Amino acid sequence: MKLNNNIRQTFRVAKIELSSMFYSPVAWLVLIIFALLIGYDYANVFDNQLRAQSLDRELWNVSSAIYNSWMTGILKPILRNLYLYIPLITMGLMSREYQSGSIKLLYSSPVKNSSIILGKYLAMMCYGAALMSIIGLNVLFSWLTVENFQISMLLVGMLGIYLLILAYSAIGLFMSTLTAYQVVAAVGTLAVLAVLNFIGDVGQNIDFVRDITFWLSIYGRAISFIEGLLPSADVMYFLIVIGLFLSLSVLKLNTEKKIMSLRTKILKYSTIIVTALLLGYLTSLPEAKLYYDGTYTKSNTLSPESQEVMKKLTQPLTITTYVNILAPDYFAGLPFNRNWDFERFEHYVRFKPDIKMKYVYYYHHANNPDLDAQYPNMTDEERAKALCKISDLNFKMFKSPEEIDKIVDLSGEGYQFVRVAEQKDGKKAFLRLFNDNQRHPRETEITAMLKRFVAKAPMVAFSKGYGSRSINNYGGRGFYLFAKDLWFRNSLLNQGFDTREIDLDNEKVSDDISVLVISDLREPLSEKALANVKDFMARGGNMMILGEYGRSENMNRLTASLGVRFSDGVLACPNELNSPVVLRTTYTEEAVEKHSIFATMRDFGYGVSVPSSLALDYSEVKDFEVYPVLETSDKAWIEYETKDLVDGDFICNAEAGEKEGVYATLIYLRRKVGDKEQRIVVSGDSDFITNEEFGLSRPGMEVNNMGIISGSFRWLSNDVFPIDTERIAAIDNRIDLSSGWRFWIKLFFMVLFPLFLAISGISIIYRRQRK
Repeated sequence: MKLNNNIRQTFRVAKIELSSMFYSPVAWLVLIIFALLIGYDYANVFDNQLRAQSLDRELWNVSSAIYNSWMTGILKPILRNLYLYIPLITMGLMSREYQSGSIKLLYSSPVKNSSIILGKYLAMMCYGAALMSIIGLNVLFSWLTVENFQISMLLVGMLGIYLLILAYSAIGLFMSTLTAYQVVAAVGTLAVLAVLNFIGDVGQNIDFVRDITFWLSIYGRAISFIEGLLPSADVMYFLIVIGLFLSLSVLKLNTEKKIMSLRTKILKYSTIIVTALLLGYLTSLPEAKLYYDGTYTKSNTLSPESQEVMKKLTQPLTITTYVNILAPDYFAGLPFNRNWDFERFEHYVRFKPDIKMKYVYYYHHANNPDLDAQYPNMTDEERAKALCKISDLNFKMFKSPEEIDKIVDLSGEGYQFVRVAEQKDGKKAFLRLFNDNQRHPRETEITAMLKRFVAKAPMVAFSKGYGSRSINNYGGRGFYLFAKDLWFRNSLLNQGFDTREIDLDNEKVSDDISVLVISDLREPLSEKALANVKDFMARGGNMMILGEYGRSENMNRLTASLGVRFSDGVLACPNELNSPVVLRTTYTEEAVEKHSIFATMRDFGYGVSVPSSLALDYSEVKDFEVYPVLETSDKAWIEYETKDLVDGDFICNAEAGEKEGVYATLIYLRRKVGDKEQRIVVSGDSDFITNEEFGLSRPGMEVNNMGIISGSFRWLSNDVFPIDTERIAAIDNRIDLSSGWRFWIKLFFMVLFPLFLAISGISIIYRRQRK
């Protein structure tokens, strides 16, 4: 009975507060401004999508393009501006009672202080719902007009915005209990919100303080919701913050209504705050976190293949980050960046909560030209001390070169920024930063590193001698970059493979070699080397055979048993580069059907550049299933006459046997050998995977040679590596409206709806004043 009475009192207070709120011009003004800004952004973004569709451009993931894209999404600007609206509404919730003197009537009435606070907060929840209904209106319109609209993703995003409004409201309500002046309450609310936004940067160098202040930070808490991810830790954060400030508000009224000693007040306030922090700590533990991904493509979740790897990791795992202050990128691993650094692995901790993150700091000479230029005449120790002074770090936390060498051997990593993952059984794997714009590893590289613990890394052996391309060659024609460069993201080493060279004359191609690569035979293989290769081939070994112009005779000797023949002349075709022997090849329909990565490359409009390639004749193949993967356009021909590939004239001469047509430049062969499937890749070109080719820009030629490498080596490794992180494609790729709707959409959301709110507000306030 008493509980029901308290509930009735709460609703009564809420009703009175709502009446007062909506009879105020401020509440309506905030609604109108909110509607104008959102309507303007939404109408423009939707208009751009509709216009693109009317121009026959393909739309993709329209839901994200409208709402949560970093470039065009309308929800992230809402998050940035919310703090400007809420204090204008909350500033009078209690301050008005103090100022008018009605607080004394409330104190003397049978209404409990908790009912007063909860009633006023319930009114703010209703006002927040009114703000959300403005967003909900365009979400409803999108749901009705966008094909396969991702409504679950938007509902999660709207929940995040609403929780943020509620958190701001609770803070504003508490600040309103502290003063009778509404302006002071509004400014105080802004001050508290500013503190909560920036407190995450406070004390990040101190282990105990770091986690507390980072948890207190409200900055970016709703971003994950906007992106369609519903994390329990962030939901609990908002609920705890709301509960904290509502409890403080009730206690503030209680301290005014009852006489309390200062000690009692401090004890009660401290109890509330400590309880909130304890709940925050418990709900932030990895073991306590739950997640829901509202996106159709599950873009906020590890790919299925990564999830399978995580399921197989049964032993405890520790990831130790070794931070050398004298190496580039040391800043990313410093103490005040640890929490941000941890977020790079949060998707993995979600599936394996017992992952431990450790950091070891040291100084050691490393390749860092910028540092050499900045401190040319200092020793390594002096440089480390200078950098510590700049970053306000304690030099004693950094181990000396002698100390770090006793702990771990990082010489093979050049003492660069590196992470070492280690299982309880002592097995280790390395994870590096890369020499590109993103620097940090993505899911593909992280999972490839972790998969080394549950699957044997395929060994790729490159033949040496006979003019073959070397994986130790840094020059333009070498294979170093794609085969073993530690700091090239797409190198085989960073995608899960091990690589080495093999002397075919003096070392047997053993069964521990997963793929044998033979390239660019300028000299014919010796009888011993050829027999060695044929024996490996007869045992069902996987191979990649790369030809090159001028080596046809030597290559044909190798592939004769396969039934594949390299052309004598070079392929040529006129192109934008005015270099007819540099061809842009495309993926065949059969390759696209069989391999998803090739379908993705084709969908993005990418082909593969092949400089001075030979054509492949596979008409004599008998024992293998064979299909072409890369082919030329129908304007290509085999050039027999011109030998100068740089300055020569390339003309298709029918009398010389040259004929325009489609020619294969890369083919796949497979067959059953015993209980295993043998897979062989044959290419008419060796240059397409050289160091030089990855560094070249070919204007007018849309190519991505990493696609064919990743796809081919995944096929050769029986789909073990590289990791496939592809997700299902988005299906919200069309708007079911004609371009004629563009004017009416802008008119409604930019003019008519805000005007409707303005007329409604004026009408209600006018009727109130007449009464």
